[in-house]
Amino acid sequence: MAVTKWIVDPVHSDVQFKIKHLVISSITGSFKNFEGGATSDLNDFENAEIHFSLDVDSIDTNQNMRDEHLKSADFFDAAQYPHITFQSNYFHKVKGDHYKLSGLLTLKGITKPIELDAEYGGTERDTDGNIRLGFEVEGRLSRQEFGLNYMQLTETGGLLIGEDVKLIANIQLMKQN
Repeated sequence: MAVTKWIVDPVHSDVQFKIKHLVISSITGSFKNFEGGATSDLNDFENAEIHFSLDVDSIDTNQNMRDEHLKSADFFDAAQYPHITFQSNYFHKVKGDHYKLSGLLTLKGITKPIELDAEYGGTERDTDGNIRLGFEVEGRLSRQEFGLNYMQLTETGGLLIGEDVKLIANIQLMKQN
């Protein structure tokens, strides 16, 4: 079996998250620095191995004070846990362009299984002749399962921030020669 190696093109990719604030609206943030890649069969992405690493210090919610709080020990503790990593266990086609991506997510020193939905966007050659393919990946995780236990309440006793975090990643992979 011929093996193909792919690398994430960070210029044409993004990683975002959403979390409820006051349980009435969502705060959206992103990680500006990340890297990753995949290994697949030459002609098929089924059963591909996928790995990813986010630089916690690159978190950006368009509000500097909030970003610094998120990097603190109250949340991600970037000084002690500088990266969030993912290593796939399986990647299987569900139907059409839709896949299930399952693997181990390590966040704040805690590793747990997570299942994500991935939608294949297509394959194209760029202007330099490089083969590229795209996926949009979505999923949810419980922040408390990963030690993000910040539980400030509002004056009325409601949660300041929600429990579930929605992940959205648009990933473009470039074939390595």
